[in-house]
Amino acid sequence: MNNSADFGWSRVLRMGLVQACIGAVVVLTTSTLNRVMVVELGLPALLPGFLVALHYLVQVARPRMGFGSDVGGRSTPWIIGGMAVLALGGVLSALATVWMGSQPAPGMALAVLGFSLIGIGVSASGTSLLVLLAKRVPPARRGPAATLVWMMMIAGFAVTAGLAGQWLDPYSPERLLIVSATVSTLALLLTVLALYGLEGPVCAPAQALAKPDFRQALAEVWRESAARRFTIFVFVSMLAYSAQDLILEPFAGSVFGMTPGASTRLSGVQHGGVLLGMLLVALSGLVSARYPRHRLAAALGSLRGWTVFGCVASAVAMLALTLAGLLGPVWPLKETVFFLGVANGAFSIGAIGSMMRMANEGRQSREGVRMGLWGAAQAVAFGLGGLLGTAASDLARWLLASPGHAYASVFALEGLSFLLSAWLAYKISAPSAAASPAAHSPPPSANVWQLEPTKERKSLSFP
Repeated sequence: MNNSADFGWSRVLRMGLVQACIGAVVVLTTSTLNRVMVVELGLPALLPGFLVALHYLVQVARPRMGFGSDVGGRSTPWIIGGMAVLALGGVLSALATVWMGSQPAPGMALAVLGFSLIGIGVSASGTSLLVLLAKRVPPARRGPAATLVWMMMIAGFAVTAGLAGQWLDPYSPERLLIVSATVSTLALLLTVLALYGLEGPVCAPAQALAKPDFRQALAEVWRESAARRFTIFVFVSMLAYSAQDLILEPFAGSVFGMTPGASTRLSGVQHGGVLLGMLLVALSGLVSARYPRHRLAAALGSLRGWTVFGCVASAVAMLALTLAGLLGPVWPLKETVFFLGVANGAFSIGAIGSMMRMANEGRQSREGVRMGLWGAAQAVAFGLGGLLGTAASDLARWLLASPGHAYASVFALEGLSFLLSAWLAYKISAPSAAASPAAHSPPPSANVWQLEPTKERKSLSFP
């Protein structure tokens, strides 16, 4: 890839808009529809929990989606096609939710189809978008680009949730269908507009590549020690990251006596911390880019450093939540949750930036398979994390008399998982020059957003 094909900030911003569109459809189906099923329709909470887990389970197809992007040499058709499937899934899921009010069984069957389409659409569009970022954003800008794209996704969550909440009041099934169809249609149209003329023609290496078998391509990537070990890191870290997601608000209610509104605001405090953590990593990257030869600035620009720090800080936050469970209302819960959010934000951006850099390493024209493999590991970890977190809290409450002690035991286990993630991230180092194409290697002065300084590159090594 030559430098003339590299994406500038305006094109990164357009890709961030696509990520925001993906987030807009997902947040409406995985949060608003869940609430309608439980509150307005009086259905068991297990139903939306199963549907959300299903949409994660379907994302094991991510490697296959990424493989299609590799073979075709273009990501745009896969992003637009995936967005179309995602939009259709969003509308069908809303229709299914409305149908459940009069005929629960057919409505649930349609919801299974709708949420499955959501998972497939996210797999195709999200994986191909990351592949395009990894291929076309220069190494020195990948960390800040990841920050921008993910912050726009969160903005898509926030804007859609806020506007949809206003449009849905007063609630009626008709309003739900109109809002869902409007959001899905606008998301698809904005995606098409944002991607128009963005990618350009098929690159020559992809055109010349003979079409391989998917299983062969996946086996080739799995044999790469760097890709395999990074998959393990993604799974463990995202398992720890997601396990507290479904138990934090119940913990705040049962141990600290918070009302539903107060616990919801507590979740907002955590998301504010996530944004601050992301901004800290982005600002550090800019400082490192401004002073590339300064030792402290270079350290601030280390993706591996931020990933390790974020995991360790997350473990400390989980220890603080453990103490909160043991000590009860005297503990400063809001401050602890905010610190957890900052740590999670720093770790996630470091990991995402590392993922984009490592996608280009190893066998050529396998970026999509690698990104899909890591995306699948993340999706499975998210689905399993929510299930294990809630199951572990139920088991602990059955074994222990005190709810606070029960939650504390679960938080302690999650803290250990974050420490394991930090150890795995620490063992990740940049590849040797022989393993990384020269076309993707930044000049010696552009050491910002690398996992290690250029002179210390070596392959991933776990003892």
